[in-house]
This record gives sequence, C-alpha cells and structure tokens, in this order.
Amino acid sequence: MTGKKKHLLKDMTWVEFQDRLADKPTILLPFGSQEEQGPMAPMGDWMLTEALADRIASQADVIAAPTIPFGYADYFRPIPGGIALRPDTFRLVLEDICENFLSHDLDHLVIFNGHSGNYPLIDQTIRKIKEEWGVIIPCLNVWRLITPEKWEEFHPGIGARALGHGGDPLTSVYLHLFPDLMRMDLIEPDSAKGDMIGLPTAGLNAVRFQGVDVNLAVDITDRCTNGIAGGDPNLSSADIGKQIADYIVEFTTAFLNHFKNADTQVIKD
Repeated sequence: MTGKKKHLLKDMTWVEFQDRLADKPTILLPFGSQEEQGPMAPMGDWMLTEALADRIASQADVIAAPTIPFGYADYFRPIPGGIALRPDTFRLVLEDICENFLSHDLDHLVIFNGHSGNYPLIDQTIRKIKEEWGVIIPCLNVWRLITPEKWEEFHPGIGARALGHGGDPLTSVYLHLFPDLMRMDLIEPDSAKGDMIGLPTAGLNAVRFQGVDVNLAVDITDRCTNGIAGGDPNLSSADIGKQIADYIVEFTTAFLNHFKNADTQVIKD
C-alpha cells in the first residue's frame, strides 16, 4: 500500500509503527489542559495543542503521540467543568508514557506542553528519567515560545501586555482554529482584580507587596470573577491567531529538525 506517510500515532497500526522503528523517529508528546479560558472560549485548550502538534508532525516528519488532555491546574478547580490531575498522577502518567517509548529504544522524545502550569511537574519527571534512563528529554512550553519581538509584531504598540489567561495567545488561536466554538458575546467588562491577606493578587500564584511578588495559593476566583485573569480578549482576532499558530509551527519544526541529530544520551563518569 502506498500513500502519504502517517504522522499521527493514533492513525497507525502496530505493524506500521514497528516498520518505522528502524528510522529511530522523533516522538512528539503533546500535553494540554481541560480548564476555563474565560467566558468566551471552550474549556478544552488541549484542542489547540493537538491541532498544532498535527501540523508540526507533518512538516517535521516526526510522529505525534495522542494529546493528553488533562494537566495540573488546581487553581481552576473552583470553576465547574475543569479536569485536573493530582501532581503525583501527572508525574506518573508522563513517566509511564515516556517509558513506553524508551523501552523500545526510542530516545528522541520531545514534550509539547500546551499548559504552562504543567511544567514544574514535567521538569521533575524529565530529571528523574535523565537520572534513571540516561536520556535527555526537552520540553517546549507552547505559549512561552513567543519572544517579546514577536509579541510586538502580533500586537503593535501593546506587545506582551496582551499576554494573559483569558487573553492572548489562546483567544486569538481559538478564533483562528475553532471560530465556531467561540462566544465573544459573553465577554464581560473587566472585573476588579481580587486581593488576599490585604494585598492585590498578581497572576495565579502570588500577591504583590512593595512591587515584589509573594507566592501563595491563589485560585482563579481569588483573582477575578469572569475567568479573565490577564490580557484583554477584545484585542484578539483570527488573523493574529493565524500568525501565532504559524510562528509556533515554524519554530517547533525548526527545533525538531535540529533535535533529530542531537545526542540524547547522558555521558556519566
């Protein structure tokens, strides 16, 4: 049977995948989250990661594993509809996934993480794997790939001030990839940002004291009433979303092309 080479693991038979093992393919491991993204956007932000991973795997000639839709997002727990994993569960799931490939001598794994809150747990896990398996696994934090220069290009005169939970980059990418799911009519006026221990909240993990962030357990409902914790979704557009998506695909494809030839084995004394 001839045709275009498959790039999604979910679409392959085990025989087709086994036939690819001799080429030592790079495996892209996409992770996302099921969480609120403001009143106007669907909660399945993992859909964005999945769609981008599909494009990237095709362009970079790598194989994308199925997207894991659940992550660590405990600060969104007060809002119904979210599904968050316990920290231990997330670490074990990631470790199990990696070891399933490592046990077949596939040592070029790249994590494509679409939820920034996952990264501290990812870091702990890939350090454990480095120690136990002697393999280096990089992680690309999808929405943190955007440089200040690119923010200015996407939002002239505003730049990275457009960044925020409920704002960009996700709102614009949603408008580009899933416009029919968006409810921009539900955007509410800015709500006053909350305070805790008599201090204003700063994001979802701190309050601000004399210009310094003091970390504490902030929930989304401590921060705001409408789920928009930063940025302004009124600045978002499908055109900006296309620019962001194209940039992330281009950047990640370039990294994967570099990584294919990298030595992932840890040299120990």
